[in-house]
Amino acid sequence: MITIIDYKAGNLKSVERALLHLGVHCRITHDPQEIMSAERVIFPGVGAAGQAMDTIRSTGLDKAIHAVVNRGTPFMGICLGTQIILEESEEDAITPCLGIIPGKVRRFSASGLKIPHMGWNHIAVRFDHPLLDEVDSQAQFYFVHSFYPDPRNAADIVATTEYGITFASILARKNVFATQFHPEKSGRQGLKILENFSCWDGLV
Repeated sequence: MITIIDYKAGNLKSVERALLHLGVHCRITHDPQEIMSAERVIFPGVGAAGQAMDTIRSTGLDKAIHAVVNRGTPFMGICLGTQIILEESEEDAITPCLGIIPGKVRRFSASGLKIPHMGWNHIAVRFDHPLLDEVDSQAQFYFVHSFYPDPRNAADIVATTEYGITFASILARKNVFATQFHPEKSGRQGLKILENFSCWDGLV
């Protein structure tokens, strides 16, 4: 079963619907104990980093998330859930985040760009990962974001996307996999990533 973390930051039901469509048993919870005992965890989100981090810290979810990651449980971040696993975000001035992957979340600043980056875009895969098995290399995925992850280590970047700049659109480190795009809103190819996650053992 997959546990979806509820930290009051949107798109929980769309992730749940996508998993149920795949026949994957899942639950939505904000209970740190349920999260720490989960077989697999998805950390979704749409919203502001500062408000999300306030909720995460006040409810003890930060400690639960670190426990899950440190134990080696398969863990997936989506959109804001990807940004928050870095060290800090430029959103809301500077927001300290979880620091699971070294790096910073930056605001798009190139002139002439329409912000937020919204709609379908390609990814360029830099190296293989089990969650990308049978995913079409020409596929497009659905993005909605004004900030982007900028990991400190190139080895943590699985795929990049072009939007005024080249930014990291998939991050991975050990049992952690995270997408800036929304796989639950990205049609068959996004569903394949979620399906792969549902049987991933956390090993690369």
